[in-house]
Amino acid sequence: MNIHIHGGRLIDPTQGIDKVCDLYIAEGKVLALGEAPADFQAARQIDATGKVVCPGIVDMQAHLREPGNSHKGTIASETAAAVAGGITSLCMPPDTKPVIDTTAVVELIRLKAEKAGNANVYTIGALTKGLQGEEICAMRSLKAAGCVGLSNAHHGIKNTQVMRRAMEYAKTMDMTLYVHAEDPWLSNGGCAHEGAISTRMGLAGNPSCAEEVEVAKLLQLVEMTGVRIHFSQLSTAKAVRLVSRAQYEGLPISADVAAHQLHLSHIDIAEFNSLCHVQPPLRSERDRDALREGVMRGTIGVICSDHQPHDKDAKLAPFPETEPGISALETLLPLALRLQEHGMPLPDIIGRLTAVPAKILGINRGSLEPGCSADVTVFDPEEYWMLTEQSMVSRGKNNPFLGREMQGRVHHTLVEGRIVYTLAS
Repeated sequence: MNIHIHGGRLIDPTQGIDKVCDLYIAEGKVLALGEAPADFQAARQIDATGKVVCPGIVDMQAHLREPGNSHKGTIASETAAAVAGGITSLCMPPDTKPVIDTTAVVELIRLKAEKAGNANVYTIGALTKGLQGEEICAMRSLKAAGCVGLSNAHHGIKNTQVMRRAMEYAKTMDMTLYVHAEDPWLSNGGCAHEGAISTRMGLAGNPSCAEEVEVAKLLQLVEMTGVRIHFSQLSTAKAVRLVSRAQYEGLPISADVAAHQLHLSHIDIAEFNSLCHVQPPLRSERDRDALREGVMRGTIGVICSDHQPHDKDAKLAPFPETEPGISALETLLPLALRLQEHGMPLPDIIGRLTAVPAKILGINRGSLEPGCSADVTVFDPEEYWMLTEQSMVSRGKNNPFLGREMQGRVHHTLVEGRIVYTLAS
């Protein structure tokens, strides 16, 4: 279908474009910007007046639950939620059941995503077999099957020598490692940020140094091996400083932060609100502010959802016994847009959601340059709406922002030139 999107404020950080500009789409590709190509006939017109037109959002961390926990969500249900939130591409970590440590699991996910026909789904392969931290996976096979990187998810690798060898092997494969920096002995199963609030509430604490010690160790190994490392979901001020210094020194590292970490702190768990039980835990207000600064400076190049849908029972136990995670696909964009209140320009926010994650993942997405895949998000940056369980498309309703007003609403989402979501009137 030939599509003409007109009247919108087109923002594309890859081309440095921020102006009212028409967009022309044909055969699933961006055909032209501005003036209509000769003989172009639009089968569909989209009026984007008063709205922002930008590349489709690329989410670097989304647990879709399938295979293995389909009672919490499926690839079909969660990619439908993704496109409702303007997300056209998302990346699955390897902690599915079975683990993404064989080409068969990669192929299964690809087929299910194609059948769903919503967002593009990319996979990160397991760094070690079964995520057990003992035996390195067949990296070459996983790369050939389409994995965009390797990770051990939230499963720590206790033997540093295994981590070193995995890094060396990944370097030879030219693959990026995605790491959740947490020392398992220091975190020791803590469910809340270690501090006055967790002590007063009688909750096991997870200290900031659990993340910072692991970041420092991994940076030393990166310096030794030269492998590309992406730190997933940073949560502490000192970790941001360590990453910033390493980037200044030229190490091949990048980082992301979950959108909720930019607006919540450990104060939000004060009434044992299990919807705020996340991993890594919500840190201090000082940490939260440092994360915002890290995003605005570019030290943290990506804002992700860290989407983890749960069934209702998973959040009904006493706080330490509830499962961590937020169903976050549909609030990624509005939470990111809130950074404008702290002085971050809208084009920079769009870049953290599109061009930068696409570049880190090494995928041909996140741009509206002619010839690129027509993954497009059209949203009204001024529209307010209420987040409710009824408004959420995701099967998981576990979101601490339920009942709050959001600003910034997606009206249309296109994936490879197909309109996969239109806001109901």
